[in-house]
Amino acid sequence: MSKNISVGIDIGTYHIRVAVSERTKENPTPKIIGKGYTESRGMRHGYIVNVSDVSRSLKRAMEQAEKTSGIKIKEAVISIGGVSLESIKSIGATMISRGDNEVTDLDVKNATEASERALPKGSILNRKILTSIPIVYKIDGKEILGRPIGMKGVRFEVETLFVTCLEQHLNDLIQAVEDVGVRVQDVHASPLVASLVTLTKSQKIAGCVLANIGSETVSIVVFENDIPLSLKVFPVGANSITHDIALGLQVPLDEAEQIKLGGITGADYSRKKLEDIVVKRITDIFELINAHLKEINKDGLLPAGIIITGGGSGIATVEDIAKATLKLPSRIASLYFNGGNYIQDSTWAVCYGLCIIGHTGETGDFSAINNTKNTLANWFKKFMP
Repeated sequence: MSKNISVGIDIGTYHIRVAVSERTKENPTPKIIGKGYTESRGMRHGYIVNVSDVSRSLKRAMEQAEKTSGIKIKEAVISIGGVSLESIKSIGATMISRGDNEVTDLDVKNATEASERALPKGSILNRKILTSIPIVYKIDGKEILGRPIGMKGVRFEVETLFVTCLEQHLNDLIQAVEDVGVRVQDVHASPLVASLVTLTKSQKIAGCVLANIGSETVSIVVFENDIPLSLKVFPVGANSITHDIALGLQVPLDEAEQIKLGGITGADYSRKKLEDIVVKRITDIFELINAHLKEINKDGLLPAGIIITGGGSGIATVEDIAKATLKLPSRIASLYFNGGNYIQDSTWAVCYGLCIIGHTGETGDFSAINNTKNTLANWFKKFMP
């Protein structure tokens, strides 16, 4: 494929999305020129249970994207999400290596590697580190604001956020994509990718939480001072609301899904009962999010509030329930893409973010494909304190 073409593949539990984007000298902002969309098969809670079923579903989505774009898809950047995605923090330190005690890139590298070695063995057993993000630097015990390179001291320390996933899930995902003849350029954590096109720099500096309500999982990433502080995935999603409606109103699942999205309004059921069912389940979801914010001491302390994406963001009352439960500002995400245009359908956030990453041309010194770590060099530089 042309170096001006980038393809993003987002394989979710309920849907698979493929986007083809183009960047030219005349228009350096990536533009979507083709999309493909199909129902997923062979997925559960964001991980693959049947590789062949996923490959067949992906093939259908790819054919749509190839037809609308006129491009034969040969390689792509892909995302990974699901319940196996986790983040963990660790601290590493090193003595500053230069004789004049000036911090260099080598010291940053050594301290980051030390923070990885300090990870509890049980926390990375059977897991792959996808991304490592430095979130706090210290020199001689004092926190550094800004870049540490060039500053002087004796002992250099870094606190690093590691984003990991189960290695088996990563391997299955790569196999499913490669089985349809597509080379995987790199793999990135879905919540971080989505933040590229759903959050503004001012929101990330002030402090916010991005929540993606998928069909079977809810993923969140918390930002402050333009740095991702935490990532978490919960094994509950919009399908739980559908199931509750089906049981509570005693209707088939297909009808319950339409009722949830407001597609059926004149049916013979109690509106009050429906509202109680939906509100209870959505409240439960946001209480899980709030409990995590309490764990990291950020509950009620994120001025930019919660930004909601994913299929579950289409439920009418979700924004108000988030605001009431979390005591934070709340809004449904829009996508900032295609030359500055806002797109209301945030379910494409991950796919569009992957296209942007593909156009940067760099994924850093570490690659999930090469069985090491992926730092998204150009992108994550803006997260450094």
